[in-house]
Amino acid sequence: MNAAYVTTREPLSRRAFLRGTGIALTLPFLDAMLPAFGAAATASATPRRMVCIETNMGILPQFFFPEQPGHDYAPSPYLARLTAHRRQMTVLSGVSHPGVTGAHAAERCFLTGTPHPERGGFRNWVSLDQFAAERIGNRTRHPSLVLAMSSEGATLSYTRSGAPIPAEKSPKKLFQKLFVQGNPKEVAANVEALQQGRSLLDFVGDQSKRLNRSLSKADQTRMDQYYTSVRDLEQRLHSAEEWEYKPKPVVTVKAPEDIDDAKEFVAKTRLMFEVMKLALETDSTRLISLFIDTTVIHNITHHGNRPEVLSELRGHEEKQFDALNGFLNALAGTKEQGETLLDRTMVLYGTPMGSANSHSNVNLPVLLAGGGFKHGQHLAFNKANNYPLATLYVSMLQGLGLETDQFSTGKGTLRGLEMA
Repeated sequence: MNAAYVTTREPLSRRAFLRGTGIALTLPFLDAMLPAFGAAATASATPRRMVCIETNMGILPQFFFPEQPGHDYAPSPYLARLTAHRRQMTVLSGVSHPGVTGAHAAERCFLTGTPHPERGGFRNWVSLDQFAAERIGNRTRHPSLVLAMSSEGATLSYTRSGAPIPAEKSPKKLFQKLFVQGNPKEVAANVEALQQGRSLLDFVGDQSKRLNRSLSKADQTRMDQYYTSVRDLEQRLHSAEEWEYKPKPVVTVKAPEDIDDAKEFVAKTRLMFEVMKLALETDSTRLISLFIDTTVIHNITHHGNRPEVLSELRGHEEKQFDALNGFLNALAGTKEQGETLLDRTMVLYGTPMGSANSHSNVNLPVLLAGGGFKHGQHLAFNKANNYPLATLYVSMLQGLGLETDQFSTGKGTLRGLEMA
């Protein structure tokens, strides 16, 4: 296929298409899509992305944390496997979510920071990715992708009301969702379903208005908040309807074949990473959460410091870091407007337990790669009196361009982390 070049004085739309022989291709980001003048306009057109990854059975802290703080730290055994990305990575120690206890129960709070998940009547808060999706999710076909490498109903993502969002567990189904175009009948059925949802919201909205006239001022305020949330949902449904009529991106790779063996969780994770990279590269979404379930090795996380068990567990975790390294390599090797996908994608990787052996929920192993921050350092906080991890989330939200100085238990940004 021969390439065609077009010159124009007007910037091209991101959703411009190349058409021919019945095939439509979404254009990648091109310089011609940017306004001709003005750095501010260029900055506003720059996509910023976020990937949040949790591995739920902890990470051996003695092989993760560096001994020295600052920029001159000697890499730990696990971080040595990410050496190629040292300058694009910040390692944290001495951080946790205040009040988040309950050992394994804490895995549902990694992106929310909601205290005491082990208590009866626990209600979660909105997760970091969904907080962002509410504000920038309408810029892409998929406001966010909620994924899990798990056979159970695990998820990292929660709505503003604290409801869990079901995760896609199949790399193959995710690929089909992203890149396989439905036939006209399937598209029409999807649009009809969305329209029915909008009609129901219209009915609920009308009912709430009639009810509002008989309520007290306090209840009217609550109803106004409810009505606003209904209209927000309606707008998201309308946006989804518009996307149904737009061709999906076309990629040259084949759909992956799923791996059913739970023991092969690292290989399954690699497959999901490959599809995630394609989703980011085609700008199908800018927000992804991934829950990596390693319950299959739960028994050896309670190692009791037995050398042979520690060696076996370390082998599994090293493979996990190799998989993460492959994902970062893929992002760093993909160019977009003179930058790499890693330059524009912040990748959070961590665990809700500082030590699975002791069921500790403090001093969490966490790192952040990419996303345009000043990296290359180990930010070491007090291991006895931990720094709130949610301050990192505030920094990440600001890195996405969102105007907020608070998220969950984070009041302000993470000390020592700045944008480049």
